[in-house]
Amino acid sequence: MSDQSSSGKNQHVAVLAFPFGCHPWPLLNLTSRLASAAPDVSFSFLNTAKSNQKLSATSGAHLSHNLKSYDVSDGVPEGHVLTPGNPLEEVDLFLEAAPESFRKGMEMAVAETGQKKITCILNDAFLVFGCDMAADMHVKWVSLYVPAPYDLSAHIYSALIHETYAKACGGGEAHGNGGAGGDLNPIDKTLDAIPGLSVMRFGDLPQEILQGNHSNSSSILARTLHRIREVLPRANAVVMNSFQELNSTILTDDLKSKFQDILYVGFLTLIVPTPPLPPSHSDATGCLPWLDEQKPTSVAYISFGTVAAVPPHEFAALAEALEASCVPFLWSLRENFKAFLPNGFLERTRKQGKIVPWAPQAHVLSHKAVGMYVTHCGYNSVFESIVGEVPMICRPILGDNKMNGRMVEDVWGIGVRVEGGVFTEKGMVKSLELVLGHDQHGRSMREKIRGLKELVVKAAGPDGIASKDFKTLLELISQ
Repeated sequence: MSDQSSSGKNQHVAVLAFPFGCHPWPLLNLTSRLASAAPDVSFSFLNTAKSNQKLSATSGAHLSHNLKSYDVSDGVPEGHVLTPGNPLEEVDLFLEAAPESFRKGMEMAVAETGQKKITCILNDAFLVFGCDMAADMHVKWVSLYVPAPYDLSAHIYSALIHETYAKACGGGEAHGNGGAGGDLNPIDKTLDAIPGLSVMRFGDLPQEILQGNHSNSSSILARTLHRIREVLPRANAVVMNSFQELNSTILTDDLKSKFQDILYVGFLTLIVPTPPLPPSHSDATGCLPWLDEQKPTSVAYISFGTVAAVPPHEFAALAEALEASCVPFLWSLRENFKAFLPNGFLERTRKQGKIVPWAPQAHVLSHKAVGMYVTHCGYNSVFESIVGEVPMICRPILGDNKMNGRMVEDVWGIGVRVEGGVFTEKGMVKSLELVLGHDQHGRSMREKIRGLKELVVKAAGPDGIASKDFKTLLELISQ
């Protein structure tokens, strides 16, 4: 132990964040856990100023003495006005500038730690250039994969998936027939050729995988994601934002065969088991006091994350369904989306529901009044819902959302996807009745989600794989 401690004094881990969507939170939480467990190791968390401010405002966490955050450039040229409705523009500008931005950030961190050289790079897996940076610096490289393990598998097998899909669309024989013969639409065929993904359909996959590796793609993000399968096998370890116990043995064994080491450290936005809710009066958003006034398991909580957005006409349909159903609702809705709500909706539903620009989601989903969650099916959101024992209505929007939705409905049986994949008033009313109902279907979902939560709590315990894998990660970065 003394050797580890003394070597830790010379270790400096540079942590490189992907500042979009939910990605920065798991990485900061992992870094905070590592910093607390390895007090002699220095950690420098590099992120854009805008993202660091969000983290500071919402996490409420105090950084350990050996963890310091630094601001790096967002890549947006001075005076440049971002195109409204094109979120990829901001991502691409960031990625284009990122290697140089992070290089400067690391130089700043080294200078401020008394010339303590970087000994390990820990970065979000979407920052694929971290691989070459670590090689150039002759340091260890660890990559955190934030989405689901089955999403990682899809990226690893993206070439085979694209080839199989293109053949199916071209009228040739496809691998796997989805069980309905040659007339089945290619989008509905199952991924039987991929170990552990036979439950998935081509239509569940992110578009960049189906489209294949177009080196001339106009999106830097799309080109970046295609490099994941090339670079991740070179990492000293790939860290998963997940519990291994939740995955099939086939998927787990296949992923293990693809990397030098793969470590499952648990859900990094959650504390399992969940601590007691804070006093309601301490919630500045007013969500918890409002929920206190509602009946148990009666409220529909609605949130589509920080990036995902449904089309305007679907916002209107969702609002109409909520009003028609008379279900109490708590809606986390940014101010600029209120314009899409039906005329008079806010006034007519003033007593039925509450709309806030931001909600303390983990606390909301743990409140006894919440009976269901209308979600875009982001991976972190799905498991916050599981730990809160709240069944879901899923409206997948981007990335791995459709794969998560497939797991929620068809594998775990703890929710439903919206009818036809889009919000309609009729379809949404039907989903609300199904999930909140007390018939066999509704009871079955609640029983299954309780069972899944028990599995998560056990996996998070001292005998779970996450505890062992975290110790392995700690040794890797501190020796």
